[in-house]
Amino acid sequence: MSEARTGKRFPLELPIKIHRQGGDDSATTADMSAAGVYIMADTDLPVGSPIEFDITLPATVLGTPTDVEVRCTGRVVRKEAGAAAGKKKQKKSGVACVIDEYKFIRKNKGSR
Repeated sequence: MSEARTGKRFPLELPIKIHRQGGDDSATTADMSAAGVYIMADTDLPVGSPIEFDITLPATVLGTPTDVEVRCTGRVVRKEAGAAAGKKKQKKSGVACVIDEYKFIRKNKGSR
């Protein structure tokens, strides 16, 4: 298998919110780079489908008064079969996504 990654990957587990027509789903990043993200999710995300999600960057890590959210749009480029996760034996799928665009979402100090 050839390696198609173009940048350094960072093993970051951050909460994300995947935006879908039927409502939002929660997931977690497994690793990130400047061009993409690997997501662990219970949501069915087919390869080739567009994706929009918000990554929450914690205020404690950034040294900011509030968490910072980054709104990302991109595409699902790879999906790996679910693996048992935790005591509940939920099946989480690993999904690799290319990030085509992103923007920082400004939030009020009181909101999280």
